[in-house]
Amino acid sequence: MPNPFLPLDEYVPDGEPHVFGGWVYLYGSHDAEGGKRFCERDYTVWSAPVDELTNWTCHGVTYKKSQDPRSKAGKLVDYYAPDCVRGNDGKYYLYYVAMGPNTRNFGPMSVAVSDKPEGPFDYLGDIRWPDGRPMTMFLNNDPAVLNDNGRIWLYYGWGLGRDFRSRLFRPILNYVQSNIFDRPVSEIKATKPSIMSCVVVELEEDMLRVKSAPKSVLDSKTTAPKNSELYRHPFYEAVSIRKFGELYYLVYSSGYNCELAYATSKFPDRGFEYRGAIVSNSDLGYRGNRKFKAAGGTIHGGIECIGGKYYVFYHRCTHNTNFSRQACAERIEIEADGTIHQVEMTTQGLAAKPLPAKGLWPAVYCCNLYNHRTRTVPGYGHGSDSPNITCKDGERFITAIDDGAVIGFKYFDFKDVSSISITVRGGSGTMAVFTEETGPVLAGVTLKSTADWTSYTASLTVENGTHALYFVYRGTKKIDFLQFALLANGHHGARQGQGRRGL
Repeated sequence: MPNPFLPLDEYVPDGEPHVFGGWVYLYGSHDAEGGKRFCERDYTVWSAPVDELTNWTCHGVTYKKSQDPRSKAGKLVDYYAPDCVRGNDGKYYLYYVAMGPNTRNFGPMSVAVSDKPEGPFDYLGDIRWPDGRPMTMFLNNDPAVLNDNGRIWLYYGWGLGRDFRSRLFRPILNYVQSNIFDRPVSEIKATKPSIMSCVVVELEEDMLRVKSAPKSVLDSKTTAPKNSELYRHPFYEAVSIRKFGELYYLVYSSGYNCELAYATSKFPDRGFEYRGAIVSNSDLGYRGNRKFKAAGGTIHGGIECIGGKYYVFYHRCTHNTNFSRQACAERIEIEADGTIHQVEMTTQGLAAKPLPAKGLWPAVYCCNLYNHRTRTVPGYGHGSDSPNITCKDGERFITAIDDGAVIGFKYFDFKDVSSISITVRGGSGTMAVFTEETGPVLAGVTLKSTADWTSYTASLTVENGTHALYFVYRGTKKIDFLQFALLANGHHGARQGQGRRGL
């Protein structure tokens, strides 16, 4: 299964992969297709054999919103990004934050428990101080948890991608934070180095009580040293934690908001240093790229060693919104000194080899989708404004493709491909096909204005081997793109202008 690697009607962002036994389990939030807010649906868990990462199974609803005591009839809370850990008692603990109705901004983190990694889970309680009071020091958001040889470390926090230390903001900063975070000014002032930090706290054996006060381990832009690499890639949110060998890897969403960065340390509670970016859901930063190759949006994920190989899990944004996000993953390499070099977004994803360049491919498997205006998603589903992946009447396609828009797929294993068929609808124009963004045109078709899906076929000669595939549209009116087919010698697709219903 290519990226996104779950079924196309499934939206599981904030993915945290964990290997338990011979299976990798994916824990995440649960968006609705075409959703209007974050995390509208109940939690679910997906799993795959560690040696068959293209074969994912859904374990159904594993934790309902109604199970949280803050939920009330007609006013259910929303569950934000969770993480799961195996406790010393052999049970599985799911940490999350409930948001929405009946909750306080950045209220207490909660825990659900199960005898099995796939659930179902039952509510256990809220994180609390030894005396039983809810523990809300710093900003409770996006918990990440690690069982470190029996010691349970809980990481969390929220920051901002902006520096508020200027003369303009400094006098009012505490009052602004008090209003945003629903905390008294006295607490804002007393929380050092800043209430906007990534923090860690150790848990007791009951997996609920903290042993001591949490402490900061990574700075937001408000506290990071100016002109440092961390200042350019500060902690924002979406913390994730792993330990490989002697190093602890703290993965987080940086101030770019579309980039997963990481810091490492030899200690779980101190000494973390920024090391670089791992992936961006707009390909910003990859090999120095400064162009949005997809609409950037919120990003959250984790890294995991699966079958002796390392992967980063993350999500992409669809519907030109932050509220319909789909799970993706890429293979990464970790060098001997702990370095991870940024990887690009691909269609190939978890597949061990380039995808076969044959048969039908839904256009929504693209990994690059942009025009000259593409930046971050607007967040509220303004899908008609720019090219985006959407769903209407159960059919998934790319819509609002305008003049100069680029749709990219990486990577395919070409073998004796002789022609290509594309299925589109909308305005007239041309669609050109490339294997490099700035390379020569390898095929092209003239599109007629039509309200129905129409297929066009053109000859395509590509040297055998691994290549990307790019489509570039030129025209005065927007079009929709349903699918394409790669055809080998002796096979023929629909003739130009022939209408054909897609997948």
